[in-house]
Amino acid sequence: MLKKDVHRLIDTVCAWPDVSLKKHRFGGMAFFVNGKEMGHMHGDTHVDLPLPKEDRDEALRLRKAVPHHVFPASNWVSIYLRTETDVDNALELLQMNYERLVSRMERANRP
Repeated sequence: MLKKDVHRLIDTVCAWPDVSLKKHRFGGMAFFVNGKEMGHMHGDTHVDLPLPKEDRDEALRLRKAVPHHVFPASNWVSIYLRTETDVDNALELLQMNYERLVSRMERANRP
């Protein structure tokens, strides 16, 4: 995996409105939107993120992700960043989380 691809992932996600990058409690860096974690990176090797069960199952079926490296039975998945396609898959799933979290916050803030 080329560093430029990992930088593209980080730069793309950090350009989304209200996204911040912070140290993750287990090492690496985590992406947050309005204080909620969308996912996190362990160095430049892989991305972990939670998905609703249906989305998790679909990501696994399409081989866009694999079961989480520590908690395979959870709704978390891992994406190993070996190719440009892996980075694209990580971006797609992170964007899905971003849109879901933003939508949830917008609904919660409605009068």
